Amino acid sequence: MASNSHRGSSIGGSFYGGAAPYRSREGLSTRTIAGSDEIQLRIDPMNADLDDEITGLRSHVRQLRNVAQDIHSEATFQKDFLDQLQMTLIQAQAGVKNNMRRLNKSIVKHGSNHIVHVVLFALLLFTVLYLWSKMFGR
Repeated sequence: MASNSHRGSSIGGSFYGGAAPYRSREGLSTRTIAGSDEIQLRIDPMNADLDDEITGLRSHVRQLRNVAQDIHSEATFQKDFLDQLQMTLIQAQAGVKNNMRRLNKSIVKHGSNHIVHVVLFALLLFTVLYLWSKMFGR
């Protein structure tokens, strides 16, 4: 005894929350519960061959389980990747902080000499330009 199921049809797919493949005229029908995402199944064993329907439900449950396992493994991979990325970022921040501390110490230790050298260079340059303009100027 084969059942007339509407598997693969898109009639009522969104109304029944994507449960349209489980509907049949003879024995198994779905209806949504008001205000819920759950689906309520009503089985009429007198008019249907339920073996095909149960097999179909089992295969869909198996597919959903496989998808859930794939989602879990992907989420675990993404979490591990983010943890590694966060550790790399923490190490980079520590390195930058360490280098900034060294640079600040170097500036404090040698910074005033650099400024004196720059000022002396500027004075020497202006003096040379002034003398040059006096010697070769009118």
